Amino acid sequence: MTTATRKARYGLAGTPAPTGTGTPDDLTGRFDRDGYVVVGCLTRDEVDGLNDEALRIFRGEAGDITGLAASHEGDDDGEVLRRYACIHQPHKISPVLRQALSHPELVRVLTRLIGPDVKSMQSMLFTKGEGKPGQAWHQDEYFIPTRDRSLTAAWIALDDATVENGALWALPGSHRPGVIYPDREHDDERFDCAIEAYDFPYRDEDAVPLEVEAGSVVFFDGYLLHRSLPNTGRHGLRRALVNHYMSAQSLLPWQGPPEGTHTAKWDFRDVTLVAGTDPYAWKGYADVVRPHIRPSRDGGCGR
Repeated sequence: MTTATRKARYGLAGTPAPTGTGTPDDLTGRFDRDGYVVVGCLTRDEVDGLNDEALRIFRGEAGDITGLAASHEGDDDGEVLRRYACIHQPHKISPVLRQALSHPELVRVLTRLIGPDVKSMQSMLFTKGEGKPGQAWHQDEYFIPTRDRSLTAAWIALDDATVENGALWALPGSHRPGVIYPDREHDDERFDCAIEAYDFPYRDEDAVPLEVEAGSVVFFDGYLLHRSLPNTGRHGLRRALVNHYMSAQSLLPWQGPPEGTHTAKWDFRDVTLVAGTDPYAWKGYADVVRPHIRPSRDGGCGR
């Protein structure tokens, strides 16, 4: 099936809406219905700038990253980018990615989907070279629990994402029940070390591929069941910058409460305010999580 045929078959999922088009009700209506929406947000120059910064980060030139092996001046750029699939929290060492957290076009959409006060707690930089695995069915809310269902991902395509190179797949509407489905370990070589969700009332056949062009952003709900398959293309990376956001008006019970703190009162404060005000700013902010390489089957899952 050609890309054009897929786009015709799957509609919006394969056809990003240009920046600035559509009414706010269109945006929120599609998000509420499907659990995701695709919007064109970044220019070609901005994408190129992020890819240049990604190379600097993977070379170790931006700062310390746990698990990252040193590269040498003569190392091929492509080889450096293909050594790992993902770095967590790169915005902690990169002013460029820190600025990308609050990109005006992202904020424009996030404030429509979440509300006027938005904070971010995570960034992930994926390179996903040829042969690298995907991630099995999962819900982001499992990994980053919120108290108000406001968790929203912004999946920024830094290359054209296709079925062949490992684009996202989503189960439309699977966010609506607000249920966190059971999870289990798996040994499926198509996927990385993370758990897989199972026993949900949807079939693989119900999934749609989110094929998007570089510069497009897939915004999706924290309860949405989604996955990605391996990069089976013969040539080319599938790079993406993924940021996670939620309402700043809600506590974030992530990473577990310290001893002596009740779960209901726990608020993880290693966050960045990207829009509006933070009602809990009086608690202060922390710098706890450090940039690190995502565990892979090549490097060992650490189970």
